[in-house]
Amino acid sequence: MPGFRFTAIAASGDVVRGEVDAADEPTAIAAVQRLGHLPLSARRTGGWRETLTLSIGRGGRLTRQDVANVTRELAIMLGAGQDLDRALRFLVTTAPNARVRAVMDRVRATVRDGGALATALAREPDSFSRLYVGLVRAGEASGTLGTALQRLAVLLERQRSLARSVTSALIYPALLAVAATGAIVLLLTQVLPEFVPLFEQNGVALPRPTQMLISLGHAVGAYGPWLFLALPLVVIAARQALAVPEVRRAADRLVLRLPLVGRLLREALAARFTRMLGTLLEGGMPLIPALLVVREALGNRAAAEAVAEASERAKGGGRLSAALAQAHLFPDRTVHLLQLGEETATLDEMALRAAEIHEEATREATQRLLALLVPGITLVMGAAVAAIVTALLLAMLSLNDLAT
Repeated sequence: MPGFRFTAIAASGDVVRGEVDAADEPTAIAAVQRLGHLPLSARRTGGWRETLTLSIGRGGRLTRQDVANVTRELAIMLGAGQDLDRALRFLVTTAPNARVRAVMDRVRATVRDGGALATALAREPDSFSRLYVGLVRAGEASGTLGTALQRLAVLLERQRSLARSVTSALIYPALLAVAATGAIVLLLTQVLPEFVPLFEQNGVALPRPTQMLISLGHAVGAYGPWLFLALPLVVIAARQALAVPEVRRAADRLVLRLPLVGRLLREALAARFTRMLGTLLEGGMPLIPALLVVREALGNRAAAEAVAEASERAKGGGRLSAALAQAHLFPDRTVHLLQLGEETATLDEMALRAAEIHEEATREATQRLLALLVPGITLVMGAAVAAIVTALLLAMLSLNDLAT
């Protein structure tokens, strides 16, 4: 009988991992539930041949936009009184592309074989996160699947809207930076060297600034292509370094404390944390399991460890807000609103209100950063071009002095 490696939340609130023997994944999920755990995922522990076969046969993953669309449509159909199989069949039939059709067809096949929707979604880990699966499982257990999907749709749309607004705002300064860098490199490697033979023929000693810029241009022309080719190796090395927990923790903590950018990242992190926590609590998931699910979906190791510490203190009767305050990673507004939610027994509501505030603060911080970046890049580019032109003028003045 094949084995399945599972990840689950124990009754104590701890994340547990282990293996169970089962004929298929639904049976493995059921075995984990009989152990008194809330299963998050279960994957077959096959060899590399089986893993390769499964990977080749699965056929792509859903994008965030695909997942948001599927969730919204499924929530609407279930809210209208459609049964789950008919709703899934509609999604398969009206899928916008083959990728979505293949994934949802596998989900529907698992459900038709008697598996729960959460089990079917857990078999597509590349498309549906643990947070997604956990909220669906909680909705199925409480008989409010349609409501759970509606909350998920709102969560996904808010996250996508926030990410889209930040990304769209940063496109222009990114293009401006690339254009400025290209213009400076062109001046150093193509324009400035054209004047060198003129000075050499007249025996003029180039001024020190001009010599420095010409040397810099030669270095960029000689080593620039190699540095560009080495960039993928640098990225790979950085990813390998970030795979070390201590390095990743230090890097994640550092980026949150950077000037200007750090504030934006903290606001975005707080928005993501409070939105996910409020959605899970509103869906009926207890605080400790909700914190463990959120911790794995934050994407920042330093913040995840702070949430894990807060979870441990909450299990001991401590306040979540007090533990988060000691981490000094989340904005003070986050801590205050969560504290207010704890005192009034409305933690889910206050977490969602905090999410709205932090999402707006993230957009405002992005606009302020944009207002500083664009003039800053323009000034740097202007200063660089002015330095190159000044160096040329100094050389031309030296040539005029020789002629006179």
